[in-house]
Amino acid sequence: MESKGWFSDLFKVNKPVIAMAHLPALPGTPRYDREKGVDHLVEWVAKDVAHLTAGGVDAVMYCNEDDRPYVFEAGSEQIATMARVIAETKPKGIPFGVDFLWDPKAAMAVAHATGARFIREVLTGAYESDMGLWSPSAGELARFRSKIGADDIRVLYNVVPEFASPLGSRSVAERAHSAVVSSLADAVLVSGRMAGAEADLSVIRAIKEAVDVPVLVNTGVRSDNVGEYLSVADGAIVGSSLKEDGYTWNPVDPDRVERLMDEVRKLRLSTQ
Repeated sequence: MESKGWFSDLFKVNKPVIAMAHLPALPGTPRYDREKGVDHLVEWVAKDVAHLTAGGVDAVMYCNEDDRPYVFEAGSEQIATMARVIAETKPKGIPFGVDFLWDPKAAMAVAHATGARFIREVLTGAYESDMGLWSPSAGELARFRSKIGADDIRVLYNVVPEFASPLGSRSVAERAHSAVVSSLADAVLVSGRMAGAEADLSVIRAIKEAVDVPVLVNTGVRSDNVGEYLSVADGAIVGSSLKEDGYTWNPVDPDRVERLMDEVRKLRLSTQ
C-alpha cells in the first residue's frame, strides 16, 4: 500500500535507523564561530557523516541543531550555508534528509536543492513552546512544495515536539490521525520532552493503532533500548546517543554508532 510502500522503497531495510548530522551554529546565529568560518562547518559535518556511514546507519538527517535560540523564519545566510554544507558532505549510497529548526520552507528548499529525500518538521497543532506560541501550517508547506516542484520529498511530521506543550484537549493519537488524514503526513514521529530524552513507548503504540503510515521514534534511542523501541516503532531517528559521552553537541563517536547498529542488526536477524 502506498502509505507505507514508499518507506521500504526509500530505506531498503526493515526498521531503518536515521542518524543525525548536527551542524555547528550557522552564520547569523549567536553561537556561530566567525574565526573558524564556514569551512570549519563543512569539515566538522564531513567527519560526522563519515563515521555514521562507516558504522552502517541506513540514512542521515542534517539539522541546524546549534542555531540556538531557535526562530520560526530562517535567514538567507543560514539557508545558503546549510545547503553548501550538505552538498559537500552528503553520503553516498544511502538517502539523506533535512531538518531546519524551525522553518519548514527552509528545510524543503534546502532538501530540493541538495537532493535530499525527506524532511522532518513540526507542521500541525498549536503549542506553548520555548519560542512562544507556535502554530505551524502544513498547508503552507504543501503549497510551497508543489510550487518548487519538490513533490517527491517525503515529509515526516513530529507530532510530539520537544520543548513544547500542545494546546487543546485532543489526545496525541487523535492529533496524529488528523495529521495523516487532514494534513497528509507521510510518516509520524514521536519525541521525548527534549533532544536525547526517551519517548513514551505507550504513545508510539497508541499512534500506530491510529494511523496507517510509518511511525518512528524521534528521540532517546540508545544501544540498550533500541530493541525495545523497534519492537513497536517502524524506525528510529538517533542523534545524541551517537555522540561522544552521549552529549548532543559533541562529535559522533564511531564506537557508539557500531554498538547501536550491532543491536539493530541482531534485531533484524531475529525477526526474519
